[in-house]
Amino acid sequence: MENSNSNNYLVIMAGGVGSRFWPFSRTGHPKQFHDLLGNGKSLMQQTYERFKDLCSEQNIMVVTNAFYHDQVKEQLPFLSDDQILCEPCMRNTAPCIAYAAHKIHKRNKQANLIITPADHAVTNEEKFRKTIEEGIKAVGSREILLTLGIQPSEPNTGYGYIQFDEGNDGNAIKDVKRFVEKPSLEKARDYLKSGDFVWNAGIFISNVETLLKSYEEHLPEVHNQFNAIRSLFYTLEERPIIDEIYTDLPEISIDHGIMEKADNVCTLPCEFGWSDLGTWKSLHQILPKDTRQNVIEGNVLAYNTNNSIIKTSESLLVVTQGLDGYIVAEKDNVLMICKKEDEQEVKEIVAKVRSSKGNEFV
Repeated sequence: MENSNSNNYLVIMAGGVGSRFWPFSRTGHPKQFHDLLGNGKSLMQQTYERFKDLCSEQNIMVVTNAFYHDQVKEQLPFLSDDQILCEPCMRNTAPCIAYAAHKIHKRNKQANLIITPADHAVTNEEKFRKTIEEGIKAVGSREILLTLGIQPSEPNTGYGYIQFDEGNDGNAIKDVKRFVEKPSLEKARDYLKSGDFVWNAGIFISNVETLLKSYEEHLPEVHNQFNAIRSLFYTLEERPIIDEIYTDLPEISIDHGIMEKADNVCTLPCEFGWSDLGTWKSLHQILPKDTRQNVIEGNVLAYNTNNSIIKTSESLLVVTQGLDGYIVAEKDNVLMICKKEDEQEVKEIVAKVRSSKGNEFV
C-alpha cells in the first residue's frame, strides 16, 4: 500500500464528558475543551498540535457530540463542517470510529488512520511523533490493527492493560495476546513484574481498508448501517440520516467490539511521557509541584498541606489546614473535597449528584 503524508488521516474522538474531572469538567463544557495544563491551549488543541506535522489540516476529522459542535469549531476554526462528525447520542468508541472510517474511505481508500482521544497529555512530543511515524509505516505495509502500548511506570489500577507476545524476532511491534480490564492492585503488580504487559493508551493506527474489513467481520451490525448510507456522506443529507440511524447502533467500545476478537491486532510498546488525564490524580502527577508536593491553582492559602491538588477560582479565597493527599476542586456552583486515593469514586459521586440534585450541578 502506498504510504504518503497525503494518505495520513487523524481522527480525534472528542465526545466524552470527563465526569471523573468533576466539577471542573461539566456536561456543557467537558475537559477536552479546557486548558488543564495551564499552557494557554485546551487538551483538544494540544492534540491537534501534536499531530499537525503528520497530516494536513483537511485530513483531520473530529467526532463529537452534536452539542459540542460549536465548541470544536471555536477551538479548531480551520475545520469545515464535513470534518466535524456530530453524534446525536453517545454510543462509545466503536460506532464513532466506524463513522469516521467510512467517511474517510469514501474520499481515500488508501488512507492510514490515526485514531486518538482528545484529552491525553504527552511530554516528549518528538518521541511521540517518531512512534506514530513508525506505526503508520507498519500499517501501510501490513494488514494489522495497531494499538500503542505505554510501558507502565507503576501498578496503576485505572488503566486497561495489553499482554503481548515477547517473540516477534526482536521486532518493535508485538502480537497482542489479550486485552485486560482495569485490574486489582495485586494483579497490576503482577503485570509489571511479568514484563509483557503495557497500558492500553486507546490510540490506534490502521489502514482504512484493514479496519473496515474488521468491522465487516466482527461488528457487521455497525458496519452495515454506515455502508448503506455511504452515498450521502459529504452531502446535506448526511446529518439527518446519521441522526436517524445512530440510536439503533450498539453502545460498544472498539476494544470489546473489534480488538478483542480480531487475530491481526498488534501493539507498539513505547514511552513518551504519556497520561490519559482521566483523573485528578493523573493531573497532579504531571503538573509542577511545590516543596510539599502540592499542585495549587487559584486564590489559595495552604497551611500544613501536603501531596494535594487544589484547583479553584480566583474569586473565592480557599484556606486549607492539615490536608494530606486530597483533591480540592471548585468550579462555578460546586466545591468537591475528596481523598486522592478515592478518586475513582468521583464518577459515582457525579451520578448520585445528578439523581439527587438534577442536572444543574453536573
